Amino acid sequence: MSLKQAAMVREDCQASLKIAQQTLAPLRNSSVFIIGGTGFVGTWLAEAIACLNDEHAFNIQVTLAAREVDQFGTVAAHLATRSDIRLVRADVRYLSEFPAEINWVINAAGSPDNRVHTSDPLRTANTIVAGTGAALEAATRLPELRGFLQLSSGLVNGASPAPVREEDFFGQDCLRFNSLYTESKRMCEALCTAFVNQHRMRVVVARPFAFMGPYQLLDRPWAINNFLRDAIHGGPIRILGDADTVRSYMYPSDMAASALAILVLGRSGQAYNLGSSEQTTL
Repeated sequence: MSLKQAAMVREDCQASLKIAQQTLAPLRNSSVFIIGGTGFVGTWLAEAIACLNDEHAFNIQVTLAAREVDQFGTVAAHLATRSDIRLVRADVRYLSEFPAEINWVINAAGSPDNRVHTSDPLRTANTIVAGTGAALEAATRLPELRGFLQLSSGLVNGASPAPVREEDFFGQDCLRFNSLYTESKRMCEALCTAFVNQHRMRVVVARPFAFMGPYQLLDRPWAINNFLRDAIHGGPIRILGDADTVRSYMYPSDMAASALAILVLGRSGQAYNLGSSEQTTL
């Protein structure tokens, strides 16, 4: 990312955090650990925290943990060199402890790319289920833990038959091969509930939907990414399937601000949809 692009991202974060920064006051002078921290969601969370530190003097220390950290300096060099951001190589499946000073944990591990789900389904399920269990278990030993945010998926709601998603609708056949990612996310939500009840941990779940903006790769198998890629290459823009399919796209700086708000304000043991309220047909 160029310096000009980084400056534009910062402006986006400032706009999204203009109101939310008062809500996020509990994050001041604290330490945040983000698992899956170099992915799309983790990078935007780091952007938002950096903005809070620079523009509002929040003094947050953030650790970004991921299996792959080498490319982060290329993708987001302006973040990788900051003194308030630390990069750690870690596999969530084998996570046994956090640094003792950590106050907040965000688990964003696990790729939403369905090509990964089909090519390596066992690793996909193990990363989500075993990884979530390992992270929750390690968090129980943190002396100053204030909250744990688990990023699930909007897919746990199933495929709603109505034009407007029914938030209490669960219509998923767990015996279908492509259900593995969704069922793994459901299981991690069940694990969160178990830790809330057995360990009295403050755990909140967010169910992300669709996002689009900087750091999103155009080679991913999602409609809007492919539309943009086709347009950049001169078209034609290909629509696979039903053009009347409804999506809701949220800009990632709004996503990051909302996720941090869910982390500090969300009720323990509750799940919150994280996405735009505006519906758009393909």
